[in-house]
Amino acid sequence: QVQLVESGGGLVQPGGSLRLSCVASGTIFRINGMGWYRQAPGKERELVVVITSGGSTNYADSVKDRFTISRDNAKNTVYLQMSSLTPEDTAVYYCNANIQRTWIRSSSDDYWGQGTQVTVSS
Repeated sequence: QVQLVESGGGLVQPGGSLRLSCVASGTIFRINGMGWYRQAPGKERELVVVITSGGSTNYADSVKDRFTISRDNAKNTVYLQMSSLTPEDTAVYYCNANIQRTWIRSSSDDYWGQGTQVTVSS
């Protein structure tokens, strides 16, 4: 079993900052790509940013220069530092990871966290 647990969401004023964390636990041999997605009310889930095991990143245009992803492989953790937040960033933020459970490459699957609410409002 593999679990992803996010934390760090909350209410913040426009222009403020938040840091999200996501910890993977369970039967893990290797974590490949990790990332953050978000879903605003009435909208589809969208990519925020992904990071490969080697550290390469791909950001959505809407968050470039404001959000920063990082990962600590020793802790099976990925972070999302968000700054200059606007009301348009309000959404449930989901962590995603492609996790290989054994040395067999085909044992890889995508996993999702339960989501953490981020609300940007004055």
